[in-house]
Amino acid sequence: MSDTIFGKIASGEVPADIVYQDDDLVAFRDLSPQAPTHILIIPRKPIPTLNHVEEADAALIGRMFLAAARIAEQEGIAAAGYRTVINCNAGAGQTVYHLHVHLLGGRPMQWPPG
Repeated sequence: MSDTIFGKIASGEVPADIVYQDDDLVAFRDLSPQAPTHILIIPRKPIPTLNHVEEADAALIGRMFLAAARIAEQEGIAAAGYRTVINCNAGAGQTVYHLHVHLLGGRPMQWPPG
C-alpha cells in the first residue's frame, strides 16, 4: 500500500468519510471541498500519477469512472451534472501522489475552471 495519506485511507490506517468502497477502489469526501459535493475516488493500488498508469491498469481506471457515475447518482448530482478531474503532477495542482479522480457537483461548474 502507498505511504501517502490516500494509501493510508485505503488501508484503513487513517479514517475518512467513505462513501463507496470495493476490493479495488475507495471513495471519500474531500476534507477541503471545492464544491458542495467533492469526493475523491482512489484505487487501492498505489499509482503515483496518471503518467504511471500502465496497460494492465486500463480496467481499473475504467472502474474509477464507473464508480464516479454511480456515486454521482447516489449523491443526487447525476441529473444536474457533475465534473470529474484528474490532476497530474504539481503544475496541474496534484498534491497527493496517489492517483485520484475528483468528483465535483452540487453547483454550476464554469469553464475554464477558476
